[in-house]
Amino acid sequence: MPEVLSQSEIDNLLAGIGSEPGPAKQTSQDPANDERDVQGFDFRRPNRVSKSQLRIFQAVHETFAELFSFYLVSRLQTQVTINVSSVDQLFYSEYQLSIGSPTCLYVFNMENSEGKGVLEFSPTLVFAIVERLLGGGGTDTTGKVRAVTEIEKSLVKGTVDKALQDLQSAWKSISGLRFKLERFESEADFLQIAPASEIVLVVSFDVQIGSVSNLMNICFPTFSLEEIIQSLSVQNVAPVGGAYRNAKPDSVVKTISTTELPVSVELGKSAISLRELVSLRKGDLLLLSSRKDSLLPVKIASHTKFFAKAGIHDGHKAVKIVRSASEEEQSGEGV
Repeated sequence: MPEVLSQSEIDNLLAGIGSEPGPAKQTSQDPANDERDVQGFDFRRPNRVSKSQLRIFQAVHETFAELFSFYLVSRLQTQVTINVSSVDQLFYSEYQLSIGSPTCLYVFNMENSEGKGVLEFSPTLVFAIVERLLGGGGTDTTGKVRAVTEIEKSLVKGTVDKALQDLQSAWKSISGLRFKLERFESEADFLQIAPASEIVLVVSFDVQIGSVSNLMNICFPTFSLEEIIQSLSVQNVAPVGGAYRNAKPDSVVKTISTTELPVSVELGKSAISLRELVSLRKGDLLLLSSRKDSLLPVKIASHTKFFAKAGIHDGHKAVKIVRSASEEEQSGEGV
């Protein structure tokens, strides 16, 4: 018995007449046939972290770089700039091979997580910090690279502890992990925080002290950040970066207004011999170079900023600001 076609089947046949033959079109209703759902996977180098998650990870460490650079500026009393140069996914064996010898490796515990991280300072960075702390210029990098001494380790330990505190503050936007320094290593062979085939995240920083660039790295094994990485998204991460640039003017003014600065007034100068200095007794008078009505330099943090006249106010010795110091007077000329 011949098969009778329905009207809809006839319409479909007529619609297909004149069309070029070819493979059947894939319907979007079947996700298994949709090429957009197919993603490549490199078994030799698997990426445990997506590009969007890496961008969040980089933004967090840009905040850390900003916080830590502010600390180094105040600690070393020189210009310091820290920038995130790269965020890479590597095998742990590859990261170990990239470490120079000797170097400065600070292993830290990640509390609330089963893992350890590594904060790596290049020897030149350690020497620059030590030199600045001891009053030097921090720019002598011509010497041969050597292992740091126990004294140098002690001097830099406070800086490393502060770096981990700033890192913890930056991570508050994505996790409540706490970082605590565990030990120091100078050779990569003794640095076993992950299996050789484990994927690690390595954040590289360019630390510029004055005009000299130095290297700093932070290494995180991905297995210790599994839950955190899975939860990373733009929606559930607090804004990061520009913590100081985005501060409200009122809060900046309030912070500055509570900052204390030493203020001193130079009443005058007098030159005496060592014999006269030794023989000074209570009640002796010293003849100063300035007159009673002379303008006295008012110094803020050892820099001349104003000139004032001496007097009495409410029964207390005081000075009255008369004028600001000129640029030549501030630089020491004519003071």
